[in-house]
Amino acid sequence: MHTSLCLLVRWEKVVLWTMAVVAAGWLLASATPMGLGADEKPAASPAQQPTKPEQKVLRAGMIGLTTSHVIAFSGMINDPKAVGPMAQVEVVAGFPGGVQDNPSSWDRRPKYTEELRQKGIRIYESIPEMLRDVDVVLLEEVDGRPHLEWARPVIEAGKPLFIDKPLAGSLADCIEIFQLAKEKGVPCFSSSSLRFGWGLEEIRAGKSRFGKVKKCTAWSPMSIEPHHPDLYWYGIHGVEILFTIMGPGCQTVTREGPEKVVGVWKDGRVGVFEARKGYGAYVEGDKESGEVGKYSGYKGLVEEVCKFFLTGQPPVSMEETLEIYTFMSAADVSKAQGGKPVKMEEVYQKALQEVQARRKK
Repeated sequence: MHTSLCLLVRWEKVVLWTMAVVAAGWLLASATPMGLGADEKPAASPAQQPTKPEQKVLRAGMIGLTTSHVIAFSGMINDPKAVGPMAQVEVVAGFPGGVQDNPSSWDRRPKYTEELRQKGIRIYESIPEMLRDVDVVLLEEVDGRPHLEWARPVIEAGKPLFIDKPLAGSLADCIEIFQLAKEKGVPCFSSSSLRFGWGLEEIRAGKSRFGKVKKCTAWSPMSIEPHHPDLYWYGIHGVEILFTIMGPGCQTVTREGPEKVVGVWKDGRVGVFEARKGYGAYVEGDKESGEVGKYSGYKGLVEEVCKFFLTGQPPVSMEETLEIYTFMSAADVSKAQGGKPVKMEEVYQKALQEVQARRKK
């Protein structure tokens, strides 16, 4: 009896001790550290701090370091504070390019190449070498003539490709670039920065104060480079504004003097390009008429380029872009014919036949 009582007492002590340990552990786990609010948690030690995930996921390369765009675009994309699509792309490589008979290209090449190098961007001696180390490509060469040649290896490598203005140095080259991209299933687009960032798409969609557009006059500077059709070099900006607002469907083009081009759309609407200082457009709608607001810089375009790289979906169709370049080419044809109206389809078909003939060789 005495022995049993002693065992019972010892057992009760063991149980009580165990309960105390469990209770102490619960209190320790639920206790609020001194100086912290009830909903706050103590900071983790450096070893426990979560690692910030890498946001830059696509490696971008630039071809043709001959324009201030390479500095502006890479600066926005590689900005540590970049958000959205720009935060998921990083410019890591460049090929200098340059065209010797064009001072606007060749003379700028050393400066912009060195600026990118100083930013830690690797400079390559050839496009194929660069393509091994990048996922996507921006073709930035300011001269459009080598664009077809330099786009070929990019498309062959299957890399999504943005081509800065001008798309190429001739309408035939523009057509062939997009043919190659379609055949290989490679996402590709080209655009001026003037398309994005200041409400032009809303006007085109009839969602602005203007309502449905009846007529539009768009303008931009129009400096001319002798190796390119007149509007390709800088007039492209104003023409891009015009087509962003009007949409495709232009049928005839008339060069009314050296600085004015008039297009007539299939539904009878009229679109006009004029060479002027600055950028803008005057819209005549079925609700009201007025001038479009101010140009907002490169950000809209750069965001769209990065979004395109991530999704593979171009913000501008190849068909609309080819119509823009047909319009500008037709302006030169009309000029050569003394200002006579020129049919867009005839200009396009002539360039297409040139492409078909040289691709058969």
